[in-house]
Amino acid sequence: MNALLLMISDHSIFLHLGVTLYETFVSFFLVIFVSILFAILLWYSNNLSEILEPYLVVLNSLPKSALAPLLIVWLGATKTTIIVTGMSVAIFGSILNLYTSFRSTDPGKIKLIYTLRGNHLHVLTKVILPYSIPAIISNMKVNIGLCLVGVIIGEFLAAKEGLGYLIIYSSQVFKMDWLLMSICILCVFAIFLYALIDFGEKLYFKHF
Repeated sequence: MNALLLMISDHSIFLHLGVTLYETFVSFFLVIFVSILFAILLWYSNNLSEILEPYLVVLNSLPKSALAPLLIVWLGATKTTIIVTGMSVAIFGSILNLYTSFRSTDPGKIKLIYTLRGNHLHVLTKVILPYSIPAIISNMKVNIGLCLVGVIIGEFLAAKEGLGYLIIYSSQVFKMDWLLMSICILCVFAIFLYALIDFGEKLYFKHF
């Protein structure tokens, strides 16, 4: 408790929280955008899906903590590396889940669009995406936590600020009160992020 009060008084805790929040949200929104885009491409092109799907499965099964040191070597110890690390934890599974959702859309509705002389764009915007909104929101609820995990992993290895840095620094200098405080804050932080997406989901389904 004293450690928390000390960090509140010098405002350092807000710096660490702000950095982790920024990196988590940037990686989260990039994951959502890129995964939807890639899922659309895989749905549109059967040849592309046959080529890329096995690689996505392999990449999704890799331990992401093992990728972080490689990303640091390739990109350097920067915030970009931490954001990419956050993305790497969530993006491959997200692409596969959304692609599966796109493929499981009611074929009768798709056939109806084509019968009415619609094209691929009409099918995508009138059937595929509206049908997949629950899957997209479900992915968002999972991905926000995964992105936070990835960001913390990145901060363990390549940061000078953030909750991950605070945890690893506290353990290195044997400040157990700081360490426990950081872990507790991280848990509350994770609950807050999940609750935020859950609130957005309830708000969406209430109005639509």
